[in-house]
Amino acid sequence: MQSAFYKSYSIWGHAIPEGDRYAASGTITRESKVVDASGVLGYFTAEEDAQMAGLAWARAWIDRHNGS
Repeated sequence: MQSAFYKSYSIWGHAIPEGDRYAASGTITRESKVVDASGVLGYFTAEEDAQMAGLAWARAWIDRHNGS
């Protein structure tokens, strides 16, 4: 799991092992409360790629919902 701060939110990129690949997902929190979480965003052969996809989803969600 990788985490970052983005526009006053904490964001998380997850890589969920599924056999020889990783399912990507993302989570957004603010003030210790979950704001939103994705479903499976796609499958990747590299753990880091799945985590980065989750972080990218979270940044895009924040941009869409905050008029940026």
